Amino acid sequence: MAVVIKNELNEVLLQEGFPFSPEDLTPPGAIVEEKKEQQLDFGAYNIQECKFDGIHLIICTAEIYENLTVASEDIMPHVSMLFMEQGDVRASVEGMRDKFRFSSLEHNIMYSPHREETAELRKQKGIQVLGMNFSPERFIALADSNGQVLGKMANAVANKRGVILADKMNPHITPRMKTVLGEIRRCQFKGGLKKLFLQSKVMELLALQCDQVENDFGRARTIRHNISARELEQLQHARYLLLQDLQEPPSLAELARLSGLNEFKLKSGFKTVFDNTVFGYFNDHRLHMAREMILAGGKPLADIADEAGYSSPQHFSSAFRKKYGVAPSKL
Repeated sequence: MAVVIKNELNEVLLQEGFPFSPEDLTPPGAIVEEKKEQQLDFGAYNIQECKFDGIHLIICTAEIYENLTVASEDIMPHVSMLFMEQGDVRASVEGMRDKFRFSSLEHNIMYSPHREETAELRKQKGIQVLGMNFSPERFIALADSNGQVLGKMANAVANKRGVILADKMNPHITPRMKTVLGEIRRCQFKGGLKKLFLQSKVMELLALQCDQVENDFGRARTIRHNISARELEQLQHARYLLLQDLQEPPSLAELARLSGLNEFKLKSGFKTVFDNTVFGYFNDHRLHMAREMILAGGKPLADIADEAGYSSPQHFSSAFRKKYGVAPSKL
């Protein structure tokens, strides 16, 4: 797979064959793991991958120092599950609808029979993405007799037609999905046990995605409450802005101004689409993030409290206990 990275002046910054390619096959029953970390003038990334039984799992963290366009060519067709835990990316895939946007805490599944993809990344820190690629044959086998949603997608894949799980808007990552993503990141198993564990978690995520779409993931509420496509996009952008700076989040008035919504539509729309108040969502997000950091280990609680935007460890401990029923030091 060839990757070309360009800046806003259309200058080529990097051109190379990318080592983490979905077309790389692994022997049946084996698990192959690779890691790569690179610091460049225009950005930095850390990638971990596992490949096994027609599944290609990728965990990526990155920072982008300037606005970039990343074009990929000669991609073997595959089904992609993408979980944008943090970040903002606009992407276009040959043969599919116009550019679609992934913002923080969004996910989707997509397939294209074509071989070109382009992503636009603006300058940003803290990108966290977890993706899973399936060979078409593996996905079709998984979808067999496993529900209407998967069946429709598998039919499109079998007939080499582009398809997206949720084509109107990206569903939001649910609390249960966040937990599973954290379990994947923290996996301590090795060899065959690791493969077994990761297989189970990939299947769980796939089931959670399909269940969410089958239950309309709030789309009926947006229709019932007359939220337009434009307002929905503004609400998704507001959520992204809200989570950008946990230490100094925007005020309600600032968030309304930056997203182009008035405060009433911001508050009511947030409750309708995300099933929470604006700052209820913000607080749930940072507490979940803190919980994941505690479970991952390696950081003092004071540092975690600071990263999560709390003014003191005491304030953090109180909020954590109220949310989870246990002190952070007892996890």
